Amino acid sequence: MDSSFLWAILLTILKTLLMNYYFSTSLQHVSFSEAVSKVTEELKKEGFGILTEIDITATLKSKLDVDFYKYVILGACNPPFAYEALKAEDKIGAMLPCNVIIQERETGTIEVSAVDPAASMSSVKNEKLEAIAGEVRDSLQRVINNLH
Repeated sequence: MDSSFLWAILLTILKTLLMNYYFSTSLQHVSFSEAVSKVTEELKKEGFGILTEIDITATLKSKLDVDFYKYVILGACNPPFAYEALKAEDKIGAMLPCNVIIQERETGTIEVSAVDPAASMSSVKNEKLEAIAGEVRDSLQRVINNLH
């Protein structure tokens, strides 16, 4: 086997292992509801709409009668990107929408995290999808960066 081929395989494996499946930031001096509104607004600027909003705190309270810190999952969708992804890979709907979480584990500190679609879709071997996932990743990264 060619040593350059082995190096390419090794680099691919390392890249996959080192790739985070999300990106994140922390917000200070905003309430939880203000953070949810701010995230929603930044998502809209990047062409995302909110398909679902899951209040984990309320759901766990009603289903299990447990107290949990403030935690919301926003299911965000950018229709043009979703359409292109579905054309490239018909089963990719199993990985949609892009989830963004907002949580307050410590009073006064709100953490916002977004899925990295390039990482989550890396197991799907499809070059067209890889390019789309990279564009979505860039958009979600801008959302996270613009929260400050």
